[in-house]
Amino acid sequence: MADTSFDVIIIGSGPGGYVTAIRAAQLGFTVAIVERDYLGGICLNWGCIPTKALLRSAEIYHYMQHAKNYGLRADNVGYDAAEIVKRSRGVSKRLNDGVGFLMKKNKVSVIWGEASIDAPGKVTVKASKTEALKGTLGPGAYQAKHIIVATGARPRVLPGLEPDKKLVWTYFEAMVPPAIPKSLLVVGSGAIDIEFASFYRAFGAEVTVVEVLPQVLPVEDHEIQAFARKSFEKQGIKIMTNAKVVKLDKKADSVTATIEEGGKTQAITVERVISAVGVVGNIENLGLEKLGVKTERGCIVTDGLSKTNVPGIYAIGDVAGPPMLAHKAEHEGVVCIEAIKGLHPHPMDKLKIPGCTYCTPQIASVGLTEQAAKAKGLDIRVGRFPFVGNGKAIALGEDQGLVKVIFDKKTGQLVGAHMVGAEVTELIQGYVVAMNLETTEEELMHTVFPHPTLSEMMKEAVLDAYGRVLNM
Repeated sequence: MADTSFDVIIIGSGPGGYVTAIRAAQLGFTVAIVERDYLGGICLNWGCIPTKALLRSAEIYHYMQHAKNYGLRADNVGYDAAEIVKRSRGVSKRLNDGVGFLMKKNKVSVIWGEASIDAPGKVTVKASKTEALKGTLGPGAYQAKHIIVATGARPRVLPGLEPDKKLVWTYFEAMVPPAIPKSLLVVGSGAIDIEFASFYRAFGAEVTVVEVLPQVLPVEDHEIQAFARKSFEKQGIKIMTNAKVVKLDKKADSVTATIEEGGKTQAITVERVISAVGVVGNIENLGLEKLGVKTERGCIVTDGLSKTNVPGIYAIGDVAGPPMLAHKAEHEGVVCIEAIKGLHPHPMDKLKIPGCTYCTPQIASVGLTEQAAKAKGLDIRVGRFPFVGNGKAIALGEDQGLVKVIFDKKTGQLVGAHMVGAEVTELIQGYVVAMNLETTEEELMHTVFPHPTLSEMMKEAVLDAYGRVLNM
């Protein structure tokens, strides 16, 4: 007879859930993870991973179209939308299988179904629509001293912009298009929105982005977003800020959107609309209200160690609030389970969580923006270094970009770093490590960076903040 009692039950197998399960098993806990749809959650199956596969296809297609810039020839360049999607889904399938392997390797029991918490320590799992994987447990009553909610989030739906999966898409439909539309309206300009705008524009779609706030990529530093906006517009993406979509009129194979901007309205007709104005936590049908678990703005309220207000119940990842990022969920889960074990981990510092947007050009950041640092009353030094001054960037044919750093003038502490340009999503971790180690500007300036690399710009930006820049 299968075990029904565990030390830890985790509801949801996304990046936060499955990583937490592995760490719990490493710490000697008996662990079960409940999943209703697919191992790996949204990120692995319908988010982070498949979108990067799509964007990689767009990147290669772009380079092929500009082969002559590198002394190469690529004639009659084309694409196959079905094959692009097929590759993306294949990448997700490979990683989905990998999560299943990791669960077996770490002796984590997988319970297939939809969970609700009846009381602290008690979970009921009902059958879900998804067929259970071979070797997993099924519906029934389960017990655990610690229950961790890691149910993630779903696309937010705005009145009047409800997706119909044919003409108005969420990111689910946008990832598996039957064909590349000739024209597209993207509602919102966060990371997800801009990545899709970038992807579809690369394949020739006429793309319009509508953002209700004054700037695109609202969470980014103003200087970085302004640089990015110019680049997007140079690529042919039309951007409307301080604007909102007030109505959608659907035709047989097109949508006419009424857009309000600056007190005036205009109508544009496009083949498809992507409505991606954020996400909302999956807190429904878990029994949280009955248990008195505190929620706020569609997310579960937790402390720095992921405890809710109800003993024995925890929450991690998107369902526990922003920033809604996979790496935040993973680290949050590790901190949570190590605290349960009594290892006294440091509470997570959200200011040290990097954010990355994989559009063209890429954008990456960590810590305070310049405007946020000033709003906090900090006396700051700001350093900048442009890609055009870097030999590797020029050799790559990627000389448009900017690295920006922000230091506390009194202490020399690095409080923020922001980048736009080629491969910055791979560079940002250097500044994240520096911030976690409480590195000063002096230590960064004494660090030897390899040449020729893009990373040299990171040191040059630091030097610029202190009037010592060398290559500009």
